[in-house]
Amino acid sequence: MLDVLIVGAGPTGLTLGVDLARRGVRALVIEAGDDVAAGSRGKGLQPRTMEVFEDLGVLDAVLAAGGRYPVSLIWKNGEPAGEHVMFDPAEEGEKDCRFMEPWMVPQERTARILLARLGELGGSVRFGARAVGVEQDADGVTVRLADGEALRARHVVAADGGRSTVRRALGVAMTGGGVAPGREKPGTGEVDPDPFLVTDVRIPGLDRGHWHMFPPPREGSGFLALCPLAGTEDFQLVAGFPGGGTPDLSLAGVRAVVAERTHLAAGDVTAVSWVSAFRPRAALADRFRVGRVFLAGDAAHVHSPAGGQGLNTSVQDAYNLGWKLGAVLHGGAPPRLLDTYEEERRPVAAAMLGLSTAIHRAERTRGAATRQLGLHYRESPLSEETRRDPGPLRAGDRFPDVTVDGVRLFDRLRGPRWTSLTLDSGVYLVRPDGYVGWAGETPEGLDGYRRRWSVPAA
Repeated sequence: MLDVLIVGAGPTGLTLGVDLARRGVRALVIEAGDDVAAGSRGKGLQPRTMEVFEDLGVLDAVLAAGGRYPVSLIWKNGEPAGEHVMFDPAEEGEKDCRFMEPWMVPQERTARILLARLGELGGSVRFGARAVGVEQDADGVTVRLADGEALRARHVVAADGGRSTVRRALGVAMTGGGVAPGREKPGTGEVDPDPFLVTDVRIPGLDRGHWHMFPPPREGSGFLALCPLAGTEDFQLVAGFPGGGTPDLSLAGVRAVVAERTHLAAGDVTAVSWVSAFRPRAALADRFRVGRVFLAGDAAHVHSPAGGQGLNTSVQDAYNLGWKLGAVLHGGAPPRLLDTYEEERRPVAAAMLGLSTAIHRAERTRGAATRQLGLHYRESPLSEETRRDPGPLRAGDRFPDVTVDGVRLFDRLRGPRWTSLTLDSGVYLVRPDGYVGWAGETPEGLDGYRRRWSVPAA
């Protein structure tokens, strides 16, 4: 019997696989496809995700595979009409971090980096293994594959996307769309009624120093954007189709929309390497856990791509769940610890869905909230704040990337373990995922917290 079976080899499943492998957890990742998914897809890695990737040992590869986002160049009637900076600059008082803007890496490259790291740690992915059914009992979970084989694990994690087979087998519904900022009720799930075309194209003669934006050339037409994909010779093309038109996914269809909406000729598009059509929507799973099965990534929450929150929220799901599974399976932690995954991550996912939708509708800008550094778990059962006057850093907060007496504290926090820190502002017990679990003016009360959650010596 496996410790953990992960269904889906996207960034979510691979991040979890890496985290479990470094903890010595016996896990297997299975993927219905014959390879990781092609295409740029979710290309923006937010600062908090970059911190996670540093901890998992893939930061250098991620930095080498990508680059910064260029300034947007607005076109009108075939002429440049101005520039626009897509992301708001860092604000005074934002949490300390090495990274204060997104890093662009095509999603396929991110997946391949994580896949290579998983192999380095002794883990693996079994491609061509499509899950078709899930059954669980008191001792474990059985996942049936399309070829008739059955795999058995103590826990299963569904990271198999927005149309998750595992989620549907569990009977978990996707509803709402998160809670938009300033609103009390969840959204309807509909972000935009119009379909979108997204594809990776080769346009050799186009300037790669700008993200090219083409407003609708006439009433009833749609916008088009061409973003140079860092580390490649391609552009990611995104185009809207108002009125519910059906995008033509052929090379001829892509060339036609470029010629119609830009100053470029159809023949300037020399190749299309990946293409997809979708309708932006926002949906949140009613539950993130059913018994021994957990939902993560797009299987638990589906975002509009605006604001770059989907992939990043998914990576955070995996990073939150990995250490908890390891602690319960091999660290003697109480099973109650696994309940905190849904308790912590579902409210965050709801908030990020609301943010994504608001950005899609131009109600919010791409500011501090999109960087995900300020997300916290202050209301979690795992967060115990015992100081009378805690100050800005409280139990449940991400520990900032700061240097004290010449020592970068992130270097002390790196690795799959708890860490205790004593500073002028108090005593902190930092979780393996970098969030403060316990905080006090003195160590008094810390031993009780350790016993409750079976925290090993830090």
